[in-house]
Amino acid sequence: MEFNHTSVLLEETVNGLNIKPDGIYVDGTLGGGGHAFEVCKRLNSLGRFIGIDQDEAAIEAASARLRDFGERVTIVRSNYCDMKSRLHEEGIEKVDGIVLDLGVSSYQLDTAERGFSYRADAPLDMRMDRRQQMTARDIVNGYSEQDLYRIIRDYGEDRFAKNIAKHICVEREKGPIETTGELAEIISHAIPMKIQKTSGHPAKRTFQAIRIELNHELDVLRGTLDDMIDLLHPGGRLCIITFHSLEDRIVKSNFKKNENPCICPSDFPVCVCGRVSKGKVVTRKPILPGEYELEHNSRSKSAKLRIFERGDE
Repeated sequence: MEFNHTSVLLEETVNGLNIKPDGIYVDGTLGGGGHAFEVCKRLNSLGRFIGIDQDEAAIEAASARLRDFGERVTIVRSNYCDMKSRLHEEGIEKVDGIVLDLGVSSYQLDTAERGFSYRADAPLDMRMDRRQQMTARDIVNGYSEQDLYRIIRDYGEDRFAKNIAKHICVEREKGPIETTGELAEIISHAIPMKIQKTSGHPAKRTFQAIRIELNHELDVLRGTLDDMIDLLHPGGRLCIITFHSLEDRIVKSNFKKNENPCICPSDFPVCVCGRVSKGKVVTRKPILPGEYELEHNSRSKSAKLRIFERGDE
C-alpha cells in the first residue's frame, strides 16, 4: 500500500519556520515527507535537512519522495526523543528549525493490519515502531481495570472511561481480546446509544488512549521539548502541530516556561533566580486550519500549530 498522508497545516508550518536557504532543518516526525518536501524545496545546495521517523513504512515513503534533493537530505530511523544524539552523530550541534507533526499518519490509520483503526478488523497492534515488543493487545489484556480506567480517562478524555474499563475486563475473562473489531464492539456496549448518535465513533477516544500509552507519546513530548529549544540557533524556530488537548497543553506550558522561566516571587524588585528566557512564543494563540483545509481533510479538525523562536544566547 502506498504511503498516502495529507500534511496538516502545511503552508502555515513551513512559513512558520522562516526558512533560510542555507539553513539546517529537522523533521522529527517525518511521515510521508509532506512537510519535508516543502522545506527541501526552499533550501539551496548549502542547506541540510534531517528527517527522523520510527516507522519503517514512513522511512521508505519519505526516502522515495525526497530522492531528488540528493545529498541535502539525511533520513534516520529513530524516535525524535533521540534527536540530540542523532544530530550529534551527523556532526550537527545546532539547527535553524524543527518540525513535529504529532498524531497518527493517514497511512497508519488506513493500513488495517497496523491495528490503529477502529474501522477495520485487525490484530490489536498500534506500534509506531514495530521493533517494539509490546503491543496494544498487551495493554488491553494485561492492564488492571484501574490502569485501563486511568489511561482512557486521562489520554482519551472519555467520560465513560470507568464503564469501558469494566466492560473490557469482563469480556477478557471469557478469553483474550485479539482484534480491533472485538475491542470496538466491547466499547460500543459500554457507551449509551443516545450518546453514540451525537458524538462520533464510540471507540475513537479509547483507541487514542491506548495508542498514546503504548507509544509513550506524552512522555516523549514532555521529555524532549527543552532539548529541541536548546538545539536551535538564535532566531531558529520550533513548529509543533498537536491533535490532542493534552499534547497542546504540554507544548503551550513548555513554550511559556521557556519564554519566561523566572520563578521569583512577583513582589521581588529584580530577578534573583538566574533563570534566563530562551526566546519567545510566536503564536499567542495556536494557528488552526482554515475552512478549505477543514473541508478537504477531515483529519485536520483538531490540529493546532504553536511556534517558538529561540532568542539570542
